Amino acid sequence: MLVEPRKNAIVLDAGGFFDWIITNMKTKIFAACTGLAIIATGCFSTVTDTKKAGMPLVQDQVEGRYPRSMDQVYQAAVHVVQNDGAVITEFIPHDTTNVVRSLQGKVNECNVWLRVEAVDPGTTAVVVQARTKWGNSDIELAHQVEKEIALQLVR
Repeated sequence: MLVEPRKNAIVLDAGGFFDWIITNMKTKIFAACTGLAIIATGCFSTVTDTKKAGMPLVQDQVEGRYPRSMDQVYQAAVHVVQNDGAVITEFIPHDTTNVVRSLQGKVNECNVWLRVEAVDPGTTAVVVQARTKWGNSDIELAHQVEKEIALQLVR
């Protein structure tokens, strides 16, 4: 009579019954990481009163005030964005009067939003906001566009 050798089962490698526990843990870990990634990115408000996906709570806008009419400053802003990149949209925000104009453009593959607002009849404020295509702040580009608007007004 032949006797087969006995197979010793290793308890730590137990399969079958415990497979669902491992699969369930992996699913929960993946869901937790995905939720954390969504919470970390978030949304930010643009100066044109729209919402976009990206990193919130970072400085991404620069403001400048000029002793010019709103039309002069707005035309200078459009000219600067057209020279540096492309104007995507020009509009008057819904919740404002005609003393506010906004535009959105692309400069150096970054999104740029501009808000031109008449503070009083002789002073106009320009707010420039810039974000990369991934939603990160590009404060240097915003500062550059704002200074180019100032230089355009001097010409």
